[in-house]
Amino acid sequence: MMPARAGIALGSNLNDRLKMLREARDRILITDGVHAPVLRSGIYETSPVNCESDAGTFYNAVIEIGFESSPDALLTHLRQIELALGRERDHRRNVSRTIDLDLLYFDDLRRNEPNLQLPHPRIADRAFVLRPLADIAPDLRLPGQTATVRELLGNVRSDELVKFVTKEW
Repeated sequence: MMPARAGIALGSNLNDRLKMLREARDRILITDGVHAPVLRSGIYETSPVNCESDAGTFYNAVIEIGFESSPDALLTHLRQIELALGRERDHRRNVSRTIDLDLLYFDDLRRNEPNLQLPHPRIADRAFVLRPLADIAPDLRLPGQTATVRELLGNVRSDELVKFVTKEW
């Protein structure tokens, strides 16, 4: 059986943001069950969305990996990585954070459960996710969408900052 393709969004707006994204990526890549090919977007500096008023800008990126276990197992690993990198689990929604790892999609699986929603329910409205995702999968059609990632990005109406930072990380 072929490993599933899973998209993961990475974001940080505390401490050394670039270091946090690199550390999270490296920990994801050594997770049991992760397989190549690994696709990696560039990093974008983005406005904080619905965060506290003095929140700093985020660095955001997306990676796509092969994964040979379940989406639940992958989500568990992502939560463990967040905790290891200083993320508080019992926090208000959309607050500043050292690292945020969101499972965006898992092949064409659709789930709507309290702990796991696939594809991510707000992906189509978030330029800070769609812009880096378009780097690696512009023609991807997410489950339940008729538009491609590129088309979704073109339809996002926002005055949010989404500025390219680097391809190398």
